[in-house]
Amino acid sequence: MNLVKIKKELSKIKRTSFGISIPELRKFAKKVAKENYKDFVEKDDCSTFELRLLHAFVLGYAKDDINTLIEYFEKFIPYVDDWAVNDSLCQNFRISRKYPEAVWQFLMKYKSSKKEFESRIVAVILLSHYLNDEYIDKVIEVLDSLNTDDYYSQMGVAWAIATVMGKYPQKCLSYLKSKKCHLNETTRKKTMQKIRESYRVSEGIKKITKNL
Repeated sequence: MNLVKIKKELSKIKRTSFGISIPELRKFAKKVAKENYKDFVEKDDCSTFELRLLHAFVLGYAKDDINTLIEYFEKFIPYVDDWAVNDSLCQNFRISRKYPEAVWQFLMKYKSSKKEFESRIVAVILLSHYLNDEYIDKVIEVLDSLNTDDYYSQMGVAWAIATVMGKYPQKCLSYLKSKKCHLNETTRKKTMQKIRESYRVSEGIKKITKNL
């Protein structure tokens, strides 16, 4: 399906007051991914929010060699300029769970990035696909090292650490209490806020974090 046809089809989809509904966009993304996703991602000009969000979903649904998908993921990163596209791209890139090491090595290229959404991409992929026994220690280490000079990177790291707290509370508490924790004051406050708001964190752990 070429880009002209895709734009035409998008214009027909039922819209909400904010644009195309997410369920409809997901449904359309699955269709694009099955037909010829490469034609779309290679020609997409990412000129609208809907096209960028569609692009993010298509990369998650596409079936291909892992190196090819990583290559298309990397080419799309410069177009990620808001949290919705960022998080949709990361959370839907579930192939990370099938090829964790390949995606991990790719992510580490952005570990030291000072760009707001590149840092958030790392944080959100880690919280979405790497919270397991094999990677948890490395995940905490990487989250601690990410750039948090900007709002959306701060919130990404805070969200990730709060999610770690829900699944690995003792490891997370040890990290937050230790000298290995280098979170700046703003990010630490946002982290505590996310922990208090999280339904994954027990009330007992929330009470303990008040003393931190």
